[in-house]
Amino acid sequence: MSRLSEPSRRTVLTAAVATAAAAAGAAAVPATAAAPPVRTEAPARPARAPERLVDHHGWTSYADWCGGTSEGTRAQAGKRPGLVIGSPAGTTDYTDPHTGRTATWEYATWTSPVHRLAVPATEVIPSWNARTPDGTWVQIELRGTYSDGTDTPWYVMGRWASGDKDIRRTSLDGQKDGRSSVWTDTFAIDDPATGLRLASYRLRLTLHRTPGTRLTPTVWRLGAMGSDVPDRFTVPASTPGLARELDVPRYSQETHKGQYPEYDNGGEAWCSPTSSQMIIEYWGRKPSAEDLSWVDPGFADPQVCHAARFTYDYAYEGCGNWPFNAAYAATYRDLQGVVTRLGSLTDLEKLIAAGIPVITSQSFLAGELTGAGYGTPGHLMTVIGFTAAGDVVANDPNSPTNEAVRRVYLRREWENIWLRTKRYNASGKVVSGTGGVCYLYFPARPTARQRAALTAVGVRV
Repeated sequence: MSRLSEPSRRTVLTAAVATAAAAAGAAAVPATAAAPPVRTEAPARPARAPERLVDHHGWTSYADWCGGTSEGTRAQAGKRPGLVIGSPAGTTDYTDPHTGRTATWEYATWTSPVHRLAVPATEVIPSWNARTPDGTWVQIELRGTYSDGTDTPWYVMGRWASGDKDIRRTSLDGQKDGRSSVWTDTFAIDDPATGLRLASYRLRLTLHRTPGTRLTPTVWRLGAMGSDVPDRFTVPASTPGLARELDVPRYSQETHKGQYPEYDNGGEAWCSPTSSQMIIEYWGRKPSAEDLSWVDPGFADPQVCHAARFTYDYAYEGCGNWPFNAAYAATYRDLQGVVTRLGSLTDLEKLIAAGIPVITSQSFLAGELTGAGYGTPGHLMTVIGFTAAGDVVANDPNSPTNEAVRRVYLRREWENIWLRTKRYNASGKVVSGTGGVCYLYFPARPTARQRAALTAVGVRV
């Protein structure tokens, strides 16, 4: 997400919570009834886009893990190759900023080869898939080289564990060097208008475990999406090319309103984990009864509460950290999760045709998306198909009941809302749009058709 006019993802989510709360009973109100004033003058014509806007790269194979620079890690072969602790490189103390607890950990590191971006980037968003048994956790860092040949510092892009007993998973805001900054889960060039770009990057993994044990995290996938999406209020319309709808479970975030307020004030802010849970279950995975034993038995759909707890970012104070959601999905057997950007609804149709639903991020005024009944500065929903007319079929978690989750949105409205990078807010101020950000969850061993679809949208499997 572009941060040129919005200071942080935390600001966006805070506003989104207020918007969702105000709209909780708005399903019966026409979308135009509460629409704020909209700028009617035509914005400046968007800049001509380059042919490629996104570079997604990942390390996943045994050969990948044997490459790079290792200090104490070991590549592990098998059906799902990964990286584990071999002989630790040493010990380190870590004081958890969210608990105040200091503990000593054995650690090992792996640094990727340099990846030269095919699209010199204004933003980079990493993602990873890992298993972290109790007593283990991982840290993900990024260091890049600017287009002028100078380097960024090592930026921490996440401290992550699938559980929350050992550390609190966290992003680390406030990292900057005067030319770039980290906003929750995203590396961003501070002023793209200068022409400065990130030309290449390396990622570094640090695997931690309790000293004296044989425990180890296992990392199956590590990668990042670099992009340079130009400022644009509108995008060209695509031509409908698919009529298909996937049978994806439907869950409402609103039915969890007020539940577990320690995870960002409850369900009204849980669009991201609710969407994640829908697709996890589409692929036939689900938390076990033991996993859900902590949830109040009086709550319906306890797996949504579970997803909120285990995607929660204690620094961001929300469940909307993009890589944390992808990593959560990949904790389920033989699933992968990545964060990327798509360039059009044609790309999205390729995935739906192969049976892969897509979680998309978008922001809009109440009057901009017919039938939504609300406006939001940031919201996740799950695209599950297209009608014969080419309109978007979405499971929208901001719905009063599970039964109301399935929505049909007009293709042209939805496409523009999702892909633009600039928009006007309710006050007429220019703010950022999401530029086609999405999460993709898919099997560790995809079918030939799924593999071809993912490759076609730039995701290596």
